[in-house]
Amino acid sequence: MKEWLAFAAVWVVLKFTGALPRPSARSLAVGVARGLFAVTPKLRRTAEFNLKLAFPEWTDEQRAATVRGMVRSLGWMAAEFAMMPRYTRKNIEEIIVLDGHENFLEGQRRGKGVLFLTAHVGAWELSSFAHALYGYPLHYMARPLDNARLDELVNRYRGLSGNAPIFKNESARAMLKILKDSGTIGILADQNTLREEGTFVDFFAVPACTTTGIARVALHTGAAVVPGYAVWDESLNKYRLRFEPPIDLIRTGDAEIDVLENTQRFAKVTEEIIRKYPKQWVWLHARWKTRPAGEPPLYDFL
Repeated sequence: MKEWLAFAAVWVVLKFTGALPRPSARSLAVGVARGLFAVTPKLRRTAEFNLKLAFPEWTDEQRAATVRGMVRSLGWMAAEFAMMPRYTRKNIEEIIVLDGHENFLEGQRRGKGVLFLTAHVGAWELSSFAHALYGYPLHYMARPLDNARLDELVNRYRGLSGNAPIFKNESARAMLKILKDSGTIGILADQNTLREEGTFVDFFAVPACTTTGIARVALHTGAAVVPGYAVWDESLNKYRLRFEPPIDLIRTGDAEIDVLENTQRFAKVTEEIIRKYPKQWVWLHARWKTRPAGEPPLYDFL
């Protein structure tokens, strides 16, 4: 019953928000985001802690302004998600434009598939959705939600433009097949990873446990790793889906060194994007939660 009620509530909110004029939908979603943030002290404290860790030289006002910008960015993205059924190939350019798309096409031309390296920056849900509308559908890594009805609803919205999920229990075999067929896989690579599933690399000069899966797959298949992210551009009054050049892989002949060095390289690219758009990254996540053996926890308040 709880799962059904949660699904019903989300369905109503999605449909109501998605039916509003876009400015109204975005304003409503920002208001809701601010309200939720105000009543979740642990999330507020996590965001403040992360910003102090990443930008120790900043003033309190700089960090506060970044948090306000983050909340606005999250509200806007939630509204965009609700409105995705309204977006088509005919109107998507009014919402989001491509930038550096030649970099994605270069990765695609190599013929061994593309790993679309992205992060929880800006409108990450809109980035892959829009790219499919532009004619480049992909598969995306998905972690099933505990609520099966909500999971189906979210993935139905994500798939309206032609994208399809890869779930964790099928990820390895599915990824290899997709890349063999020169397909594209979108991967969010900026979250904390369990010690047994990742390796520690520097992220904002602090060791962060990071997935090694992208490096292992790229080294094994030769797939191009192309960074891409959708950020709000005030000058355009639109989102900009920016692609960076494919990342050159390090190959020393030592498999574990190669995995570590390339994982560090990917993390550095992600960090550079976040540094450029700090108000659009999700600072709410306990990114540095997993610690090297023997180190005390950083988030002792969680």
